[in-house]
Amino acid sequence: MQKIWWHLICGSLVCSILSGFLLAQTSSQPEVLPTGMSITPAAVRGSSFQALNPDLKTLPAFTADHPVTTAVSPDGATLLILTSGFNRNNDAAGNESMPESNEYVFIYDISQQPPVKKQVVQIPNTFMGIAWAPDGKRFYVSGGSNDNIHIFEQARGRWTEADKPIALGHATGLGLKNREEAAAPAPNFFGHPAVAGIAVNASGTRLLAVNYENDSVSLVDLKKRKKAGELDLRPGKIDPTQKGAAGGEYPFWAVFKGNDKGYVSSLRDREIVVLDFRDGFKVTGRIKIHGQPNKLILNKAQTLLFAAADNSDSVYIIDTSSNRVIAAIKTTAPSEVFTNKGTYKGSNPNSLALSPDEKTLYVTNGGTNSVAVIALARDLDDSRVIGLIPTGWYPNSVSLNRDGSMLYVVNGKGAPGPNPSGCRNSLEVKQTCRSTNQYIWQLSKGGFLALPVPAAPELKELTALVARNNHFLPGEAVAPVPPIFSFLRSKIKHVIYVVKENRSYDQVLGDLERGNGDPALALFKEPIAPNHHQLARQFVVLDNFYDSGEVSGNGWNWSTAARATDNVEKTIAVNYAKRGFNYDYENSNRNINMGADTRKKREAMNPAMASLEDAEDQLPGTADVAAPDGPEDESGAGYLWDSALRAGLTVRNYGFLCDLTRYAEPDGSPLAVSLAHDPAATKTRVAFPANARLQELTDSYFRGFDQRFPDYWRYKEWEREFNGYVENNNLPALELVRISHDHFGKFKEAVDGVNTVETEMADNDYAVGLLVDKIAHSKYGADTLIFVIEDDAQNGPDHVDAHRSIALVAGPYVKQGAVIPTRYNTVSLLRTIEEVLGIKPVGLNDAVQGPMTEVFSSDIAQWNYQARVPAALRTTQLPVPAASPGSSPPRYQLKHDAEYWAQQTEGLDFNVEDRLDSERFNLVLWKGMMGDKPYPGERDGRDLRENREELLRISAANERE
Repeated sequence: MQKIWWHLICGSLVCSILSGFLLAQTSSQPEVLPTGMSITPAAVRGSSFQALNPDLKTLPAFTADHPVTTAVSPDGATLLILTSGFNRNNDAAGNESMPESNEYVFIYDISQQPPVKKQVVQIPNTFMGIAWAPDGKRFYVSGGSNDNIHIFEQARGRWTEADKPIALGHATGLGLKNREEAAAPAPNFFGHPAVAGIAVNASGTRLLAVNYENDSVSLVDLKKRKKAGELDLRPGKIDPTQKGAAGGEYPFWAVFKGNDKGYVSSLRDREIVVLDFRDGFKVTGRIKIHGQPNKLILNKAQTLLFAAADNSDSVYIIDTSSNRVIAAIKTTAPSEVFTNKGTYKGSNPNSLALSPDEKTLYVTNGGTNSVAVIALARDLDDSRVIGLIPTGWYPNSVSLNRDGSMLYVVNGKGAPGPNPSGCRNSLEVKQTCRSTNQYIWQLSKGGFLALPVPAAPELKELTALVARNNHFLPGEAVAPVPPIFSFLRSKIKHVIYVVKENRSYDQVLGDLERGNGDPALALFKEPIAPNHHQLARQFVVLDNFYDSGEVSGNGWNWSTAARATDNVEKTIAVNYAKRGFNYDYENSNRNINMGADTRKKREAMNPAMASLEDAEDQLPGTADVAAPDGPEDESGAGYLWDSALRAGLTVRNYGFLCDLTRYAEPDGSPLAVSLAHDPAATKTRVAFPANARLQELTDSYFRGFDQRFPDYWRYKEWEREFNGYVENNNLPALELVRISHDHFGKFKEAVDGVNTVETEMADNDYAVGLLVDKIAHSKYGADTLIFVIEDDAQNGPDHVDAHRSIALVAGPYVKQGAVIPTRYNTVSLLRTIEEVLGIKPVGLNDAVQGPMTEVFSSDIAQWNYQARVPAALRTTQLPVPAASPGSSPPRYQLKHDAEYWAQQTEGLDFNVEDRLDSERFNLVLWKGMMGDKPYPGERDGRDLRENREELLRISAANERE
């Protein structure tokens, strides 16, 4: 306890731990990420890599996350670094401390090397935008969800906010507000407007602000310091004859050409909108490109516009006299280093900088943790990547000093390490959990890399290092695999892929008699989750498995596409910090179902669409702003099922990427969706897929994410269809099954008595066990593999790493009784499914990484499984089988009843994954399950595989005390 207290007063564990992880990043030794890639940010000779410390008086060791944009002053002497991320802190009492929960602008003197931090200014909310005045006497910052522009001026050597921020006057963002959002006050309201990129004209008289959630731009008069105009970028709002045409949506970045012309990138519609200010304020053109254009820059003469384009892994060069694309350059790697014959996507280019002589273009590749060095040829179409420079995890921005000798790169994330407290950041009671600030976004820190521009010989070495970090192989489209997978393809004809919610390894399997688990952190031991334990015990214990995403928002992207797009990476931490944005990460954008392409189809799935103003001009079509592209530039077709469909395989979906808005409606509402156990019996539709390709592949009677509804009935609906497949001999090659009750919640409204943490976990556990049991005892048992994964591990503690989680594999040719310490992750699991089915990878990450080879053996064809009834589930009204005659099934005493859990979680929103105040919820979990047991504070990463029997004995004794 002494050590725990010391960590608390030391500044939320940062003093003794986060500095250690940062030092690990500065080492030239590769650090392996939960994505399977590695980073070596300090590899460049003469470089410096540092955390971004805003010098908070009460938290002197705190460092910030998600630096996203850099800007060099016109005289080349000052560098600004803007953060837009989580950056929330709790005080010693566990309450959110607003003075320590802001965003930041770091101000560095770069006239000397290494850079010297001169000042840090704080801003309540930001999103991406920062720009200098042409004379360098002031700079401007976008206020994000506060819908304003901040102005900073220098006085007596200090930068201070000059006046009140300039309000842009948007009451709300666009989109469909669900019932909870419409009623919720700020800051829990997710329909905020949001100012993104900003640009200042050549004379410094006007500022262009991009309204990310309003599909518009605002023109600001900087002399009068007030908004002077607004322009909607959507074609149908400009010209009535274009009603229902997509365009200008999710605008992100802006640049001025002189005083009279501007360019704005539109992420969703994959275009750059051309603006003219000479005769009013109007759109004069739309430049269509592949991929999603994000940041833009102009050359000095303003004759060329450069656009980084995520989802096509390219930079586009546009002639500003004709507004035509004249070159497209792939940024992933030099062709001699990695040919990428499969044109797999995932480099995520997201910012650019030109050398002073304009012969070299530097581009940050967020997805491959590198800066691409592009030699610009006389014929720009012949330009190519000549080298790669390693960076920290997910670089977001690059700038140069005046003479082009130094590069400045900021990266958004850092490896969080262990999180034994496993908690979030809010609850009104005084508890040590929140004080530790161990929520995964609080532990993931950004970095600032300053490096001399490497000469050709060193650049060659660095390029080879980046290639090793990212598993690039010259001449290879994909990483080779061992012969076992040829064997498996000849035997396995079906894969069932189950995705669950938010549990860490220690939280569920910490008490297993084998593997590297910490029993002191196990909340859901064998009486609650016997099938998780038995499946791991009977088949393989994967105790070194990591979820590649931090939270559900990007975890579902990684779990279905082996990557997250730059849009997801830029918005996810901001969203989870409740700094604005809708939950746009599962094919619903602004609560509008992107699986339907017409207003009529949308209203058929959700009649509330009829109340949406200007519905035809709100996100027309099926383009999803967060979706990954496929290998051949197929927009939004970079998911696992897309690859299966391209290979001609059959697919069936049970709950993946469904529109959840109607589940929030109260009983009696005409929009409410029936909670019937067997909706198929009455042909009552309960699932509304939000992905266009899953529309006809989804079981309409399999309920999506809804914490009122037991997983047991989801299993029964899956079983209903499975029995039909058995009868007709037509089981699909790939089944996608979402079993989500381990997320927990809705205790007051939950049906069948499955209304406590223990019973909801037990329900989830039993559904998984029943599914495996059903396959094992069917005709498909000999040729079907089952993979079970958590989308993320954010809701539980873990003594090894905040990303470490559960992965289960069952079926023929899976090793039995094995502990496999090999490091695997979400990406390698997806690659395994691809190899088993004989389909192509969906993106760059899974293409270059190998599958989970150690899991399989060609000698183990026979297998079986018998589902176990969790003791906790016998306290519910679910129709679980009676105990065998003469047996004495274990009795389970619930820690608390439904009323307790409902009271403790009152006010939390469980309607969508992670929309709840998860910070508060994690503490409720610990306290409710562990009572007054103090939170463990040691973040040691110990290997607990040895002496398990003694460790479990001591843990049990401590629990009895």
